[in-house]
Amino acid sequence: MLDKRLEPAWWALRVGIGAAAFLAGLDKFFNILTNWSMYLSPLAQRFLPVSATAFLRTVGVIEMLVGLAILTVATRIGAYVAAIWLLAITVNLLSTGMFFDIAVRDVEMALAAFTLARLTQVRESVTQEIPSHRDQAVLQH
Repeated sequence: MLDKRLEPAWWALRVGIGAAAFLAGLDKFFNILTNWSMYLSPLAQRFLPVSATAFLRTVGVIEMLVGLAILTVATRIGAYVAAIWLLAITVNLLSTGMFFDIAVRDVEMALAAFTLARLTQVRESVTQEIPSHRDQAVLQH
């Protein structure tokens, strides 16, 4: 368990990043939040073996899986994947020559995801170091 003072920050990052990844992925199928294809770099589109729509739906599935991982049993790995994913999105956005504000936001989100991954790693290591009640009873005898 992390220091009690850090637990609320860990939960805020976990829920915020996990939900954002899941919802952004889900919206790749509906385009309610935005028209996602406008963010796909023409340079990237030239190298895609599928249509932009098919690519974005695949991206959506990956984002939903990453979001679920963060929200459930694989927070640390999911957060590291989210951090790398967000940096890749940043490169894509920069290559459009537009959307610099969104690129900056995605770098900040990548830093938040990295922070979540590191906090989770510390949280897991501290949890492993604390012996269970049963282990403590065995050690006392």
